[in-house]
Amino acid sequence: MSFRFLDLVRPFMGVLPEISPPERKVPFTQKVGWTAVTLLIFLVCSQIPLFGIVSSDSSDPLYWMRVILASNRGTLMELGITPIVTSGMIMQLLAGANLVEVDFGLKEDRALFGGAQKLFAILISFGQATVYVLTGLYGQPKDLGAGICLLLILQLVVAGLLVILLDELLQKGYGLGSGINLFIATNICESIVWKALSPTTINTGRGPEFEGALIALFHLLFTRHDKSRALKEAFYRDRLPNVMNLLATIVVFAAVIYLQGFRIEIPVKSNKYRGQRGTYPVKLFYTSNMPIMLESALTSNVFILSQMLFSRFPENLLVRLLGVWEPLEDSAQLSAVSGIAYYMSPPHTIREALVDPIHTAIYITFMLTACALFSKTWIEVSGSGPRDVARQLKDQGMVMAGHREQSMYKELKRVIPTAAAFGGATIGALSVCADMMGALGSGTGILLAVTMIYSYFEMAVKENAGPEMAAMGDLF
Repeated sequence: MSFRFLDLVRPFMGVLPEISPPERKVPFTQKVGWTAVTLLIFLVCSQIPLFGIVSSDSSDPLYWMRVILASNRGTLMELGITPIVTSGMIMQLLAGANLVEVDFGLKEDRALFGGAQKLFAILISFGQATVYVLTGLYGQPKDLGAGICLLLILQLVVAGLLVILLDELLQKGYGLGSGINLFIATNICESIVWKALSPTTINTGRGPEFEGALIALFHLLFTRHDKSRALKEAFYRDRLPNVMNLLATIVVFAAVIYLQGFRIEIPVKSNKYRGQRGTYPVKLFYTSNMPIMLESALTSNVFILSQMLFSRFPENLLVRLLGVWEPLEDSAQLSAVSGIAYYMSPPHTIREALVDPIHTAIYITFMLTACALFSKTWIEVSGSGPRDVARQLKDQGMVMAGHREQSMYKELKRVIPTAAAFGGATIGALSVCADMMGALGSGTGILLAVTMIYSYFEMAVKENAGPEMAAMGDLF
């Protein structure tokens, strides 16, 4: 028997923590309860500060990605879902490229593959925690001391393991959906609500202003004598959330919900029962939010690596090619001003997009291409490609109306990869438009929130529809 990469994981399987699957089907009400408990644990951890922090005045390498990665700086949820998403992306791409030999039809291989993802996620948590501490994110290591440095790393690794187990708890069937989706959607919605209704006051030089866009609108209307100028300021103020940002967010929400309904319905009929017909829907967002999640994971890792290298070797040509970082005005926060990282970061207003059209063109091309390629790759590695769908239909005793069983795969191959690539590019385009319009929570964040909330809605409908409809939902 030949040696396989997954055999390296076998010795660790006995020590890796695992959630055992439920012995019986969990009722819908209990699933809702477990989902609420999981969410509560995540929200509490997002507010518990790390013990041992001396200073947090340094630049935040994930400043632009925090909302999407469900992370909160300086807390137990510092790493958010980054380790588990990065681990999943690496393992799925390795399996898709046949660099890791795995047969998903075998229970043992599925267990080893899941164990490998979990092990990688723990190692990535340790690696990222070590980088954060040693690069001075919480204060200079010499000021912290070896004991506090180790304690900070331990806190981040344990918190990362907690996220992994909470996600596994939901995925094993105790709750609804996955922890990753739940945490991202909650973080994004929390950010949007806060920016719309925050009662915090900030001194902008024109006097104290409320951070929340809606509260600022009413405050300016009630306190300013010139109402038209007050309205203009509330709609277009700089550096703080404004009403136009809020309206852009609502427009993007509506657009994504509308596009969720776009689909191609392939007619199918039963080979076993004459007259039984149905449709197999191929949605525009065939791979849901996976393309934008994978693109976010790629971008965040490039940003972290680029900032870390630039802080150590600012004059190195290759490092500068990867990204040159400068602090924002009146802030220690770094922003990419040139290099690959700059062209991977979005212009945040239409004015920024027009000032540097080359940056805008490259960013749009990168987003659309990356999302389309990730979407097309994902259908092959996730078991939703044309060959898998053809096998699934065949196992159910179904064939496409007007096609023989042998030609079914060819027809699906013509439709599914095209739909996946076009859907991925559409998600990328929506994200770009939302960023340029200044939507709250970032374009990527809004797309993730809407698609996840919509998937939870579909899940709830299917759970309440009864076993027969649930079984049909698995196919159709």
